[in-house]
Amino acid sequence: MIVFDLDDTLYLERDFAFSGYRHVDAWVADNHGLPGFGATCRELFASGERRNIFDRACASHGISATPGLIAALVAEYRGHAPQISLCPDADQFLARTENASPFGLITDGPEHTQMAKVRALALDQRIQHIRATGSWPKGFGKPHPRAFEEMEQLAPPKAHMVYIADNPAKDFITPKARGWLTIQIRRTGAIHSPLAPDLDHAAQIEIQSMEELDAALPS
Repeated sequence: MIVFDLDDTLYLERDFAFSGYRHVDAWVADNHGLPGFGATCRELFASGERRNIFDRACASHGISATPGLIAALVAEYRGHAPQISLCPDADQFLARTENASPFGLITDGPEHTQMAKVRALALDQRIQHIRATGSWPKGFGKPHPRAFEEMEQLAPPKAHMVYIADNPAKDFITPKARGWLTIQIRRTGAIHSPLAPDLDHAAQIEIQSMEELDAALPS
């Protein structure tokens, strides 16, 4: 059974970020009368900033970055209805293999946010088994084995287990140790480093596009 990661595997995570910044831009304009906040966030993202974008954007626009304001911005960002699309190769692969064995998906992050992405991408109509680890208590995100164990239980008998993901820092070490085939997709524009910290964390196969999957998957 093929199990996918979500962010930077089936779609580009930066597209969610840009969608969120557009939403926050409108929220800041409505609540503070200041235009251009979202554009500033996008510029900071493009410069490599990831952790303090809202704080720095507030400073750029002369807004006091109080804890309450930052919490509100984060809530708006995470809770917005995202405008995102599948990567074309992922869309084509799912369409071409829709009558194959069931697919799975394991994704980290806040449950509401991740499931909003799933619905925006219509993946709930194409992937049968979806586990958003954010629905569980803290500590059950990857590389914890819980989601992988559940996928094994849901798979057809004697199925080959495959995990396709992008982030070697956490995605591959657990399924690889459990005997899964691990495949890293290295997309242009992905957020996380594609370099594994050691051999245990490295995927067994690397691809640039899901067009290469037929040759990589077990027969």
